This record gives sequence, C-alpha cells and structure tokens, in this order.
Amino acid sequence: MVKDGKALVVFFSHAGDNYAVGNIKVGNTKIVADYITEQTGAEQFEIVTHKYDGMAYKPLCDLAKEEQRNGELPEYEGDVDMSGYDIVFIGGPVWWGTYPQVMFTFFKKHANDLKGKTVIPFTTHEGSGLANCVEDVKDAFPGANVQKGFGIYGHEVRTEKKKVEKWLNGLGY
Repeated sequence: MVKDGKALVVFFSHAGDNYAVGNIKVGNTKIVADYITEQTGAEQFEIVTHKYDGMAYKPLCDLAKEEQRNGELPEYEGDVDMSGYDIVFIGGPVWWGTYPQVMFTFFKKHANDLKGKTVIPFTTHEGSGLANCVEDVKDAFPGANVQKGFGIYGHEVRTEKKKVEKWLNGLGY
C-alpha cells in the first residue's frame, strides 16, 4: 500500500494520429493520468513538446526510432518542483520498447529529485506492456522506490477505466 503521502502524476501523452485508435484529440496516456488523478487526488505535470504535433503515425514512429538511436533529448515546456511529493506516478506511451525520448529529458533533469520517494511507472501500449519502462525508470532515479508498474492497451483506455481503478485499488487507493 502506497497511498500515504502527497502524489503527483508526471506524464507525456500524444494526441493526433495514434496506432489502433486513429486521430484522437486527447492522448491515451492523458486519459489514464486523469483517471489516476480522479481516484487518488494526485496533482499533474504533463511533459509537453510540440515536436510531434500533427505528425502521422508512420513518420512519428520513424522519428521516435531515430531519436532513441541517437540518444536525443527533446526539450519540453515548463517544469515542476517534486520536493513536496512522496509518490510520483510516471506515465507515457511505449515507443520502441520504452518511453518517448522527451521523457528521458525530464528524467535527466530530475535524476536526483526522487531519492526516497515511491515511483510508480505506467504505460499505454498496443502490445508491449511495460516494455523496458520500469527498468529505465529505476536507472534514471537511483534511490527511488520504484514499484512494479501498470500497462494498459491504448485502445482500451476509453472503455476500460475499471482496469485502472482495479490497479489503483491494489495500491491502496
């Protein structure tokens, strides 16, 4: 049970052309982040970059693969002070086996900010589950208490809220 403490949901979500759900106005991960906030009372910080705006699915996949191969760290807007939080949910889609590179920009910037905190990864995906996300979060935040995590199919997020609720109930929320 991890519910004791102030919680934050940090996430990246991609609206627009998405695999299996087509062109969407609200990204799959944003919907899951909203479910988490609704059930836990957590605050949110959305990692926002306009680098991927308006891209069709295939060119976006190609760009994501190239960014990963080159170790690129795209910029994002704004920031958050995580010192007041005890629990941090970290979520995003799975692109090429892990989170999008823009999330690694955030991870690098905040590498020392989560020591001693509970970190709970989550993903939206179309078959990858958590992929390498949990291991990558453990690597990014040494000293954090990284939990098992949760993955949900992107095509299910609009109709399977109960799966997110069940996961959160298992965490004590």
